[in-house]
Amino acid sequence: MGRRAQIVLVAALAALVCVAAGAYAWDRSKIGEIADGVKVGGVPVGGLSADQARKKLRHQLVDPLKRPVTVTFEGKRYILSPRRLRVHADLNEMVDSAESASRSGSFPTRIWRYATGDDVHRNLPARVGYSQAAISEFTAAAAKAIDRSPQDATIAPSPTSLNPVPGEDGISLDQAKLRSELTDAIASGDRAPIKAPVRSTKPEITTANLATRYPTYITIDRGNFTLRLWKNLRMVKSYPIAVGMQGLETPAGTYTIDDKQVNPSWHVPDSPWAGSLAGQVIPPGPADPIKARWMGFYNGAGIHGTDEVSSIGTAASHGCIRMLIPDVIALYDQVPLGSPIYIGD
Repeated sequence: MGRRAQIVLVAALAALVCVAAGAYAWDRSKIGEIADGVKVGGVPVGGLSADQARKKLRHQLVDPLKRPVTVTFEGKRYILSPRRLRVHADLNEMVDSAESASRSGSFPTRIWRYATGDDVHRNLPARVGYSQAAISEFTAAAAKAIDRSPQDATIAPSPTSLNPVPGEDGISLDQAKLRSELTDAIASGDRAPIKAPVRSTKPEITTANLATRYPTYITIDRGNFTLRLWKNLRMVKSYPIAVGMQGLETPAGTYTIDDKQVNPSWHVPDSPWAGSLAGQVIPPGPADPIKARWMGFYNGAGIHGTDEVSSIGTAASHGCIRMLIPDVIALYDQVPLGSPIYIGD
């Protein structure tokens, strides 16, 4: 090889070394700088330093999660706080991943990318999270506060009337829909108040089927010594009666017919007024004051027939409701077990 060729070769080698050294220095200068095209959780961080990327990710991915989410219903506010949501984030891991992605590929690949201005084109997962269980817990607590059971239609009886009370619709929180809306709001950073998604629930017994619910009803007018029989909320018959005397009044209130007997025995109460008969059982017959039929409703009190006809229309019994024997026989077959009875003045 001639001297001139040697000089050219040496010069070429020197130039190559200089290029390599420059390329190496260029590559080293990129350490700590995130390559263009890199994203974390959809947030572009290309061209940023680690500190800059950390701040941007905190601002766009973490800070929105640290604002409370509000659910409203009927003027009340239910707040899901960041503490309750248990927000957590690993910013360092996200930035480290972005830096690692920026250094991906071989040394020549990186140099070519620098020279051509090509991007890395990587969207890395966000290391940000929160407790799904906390959302479920919050939703369940909101449902407990918001839900309202439907109220069945019912009867408000008086001695002389049956007064229908309309039912009311209930309210039920759609928990699945609220969980979905909360998740969307948390992910998007939208903190506009969420209107609680609710649906109405219907009562089982409405005014329209109230008569079916109460096919038979008895009302007792103690002041006017009258028993009224109601069928499907309409009065079909009234009967004269006797009620309890002073100190042994027929108990006021609403009860049900829970015992029915034909020609019953008299189980004498163990009470002072019973005298020597207290605690005895008097079988059907002349000595038994409970004639023909018995319909018990409360603590030994009941409706029965009597042969003391003169007591009808007075307060003469020891708490029971007395009826004329033909009347109690007629009533007995029309009153099923479980029928309600209201007693008042």
